[in-house]
Amino acid sequence: MANRKNRKPGVRGQRPGPRASSPSRKGRGLFAFASLVFAGVALASAAGQSGPSLEQLVGQVQSRYRAVRTLQAAFTQTYVWGGKTRVESGTAYFARGGLMRWDYREPKEKLVVSDGKKLWLYIPEENQVTRSSMRLSDDPRVPFPLLVPHFDLHKLFSKFELADQALKAEDGDRVLRAYPRRGHEEDYEQVLMEVTPQFDVRRLVVFYPDRSVMEFRFDRIEQNIALASTLFKFTPPPGAEVIDQ
Repeated sequence: MANRKNRKPGVRGQRPGPRASSPSRKGRGLFAFASLVFAGVALASAAGQSGPSLEQLVGQVQSRYRAVRTLQAAFTQTYVWGGKTRVESGTAYFARGGLMRWDYREPKEKLVVSDGKKLWLYIPEENQVTRSSMRLSDDPRVPFPLLVPHFDLHKLFSKFELADQALKAEDGDRVLRAYPRRGHEEDYEQVLMEVTPQFDVRRLVVFYPDRSVMEFRFDRIEQNIALASTLFKFTPPPGAEVIDQ
């Protein structure tokens, strides 16, 4: 099994692309936030009652997701930069303790796995594995470090706004805008979250200072389901090239 250290993968504009692994400071700050991601809004009732205030909304989101132990969803990931667009899709799995698995199916197979300590990126077509240390804030594919006991949006962001006009949302959905905390302005400029009436995040859109945009869309979201522990374990295939970062 070949093992090479400190090789820089990919080119600019492939933040979470097929050859990306350990992200830049831009990716780290944002998803320290964790990720976020779920912020929701209760819709006005048929009786005409107004929806919750912004602060009530944030509180509702925190209460709901502090109870989340596992999460599974189909995802579509879109990255736009310099006039180019890359779209990938598959299924993602998350569990408390920084456990995650992203099974990319389209346009090419790719696997990202974290056991909470190590992050593995496997590209079957190249029989290549990139291995790096894992922290919840280290990869933009981790939009759910909310899978921690004390998920607190106020510790992740400096400011929130309701921004229903910022995205073309599905009927009944609401949009929340969040800004980075001081010291993370170079990591990302803002985050938009499209939230369903069930408090699921349908879309997560991240705007970076280099004018690139990363969007995650989640469908068929399931929470607190049984997930096999083997989903979050990875052993490089025989003969695979392993790159340490």
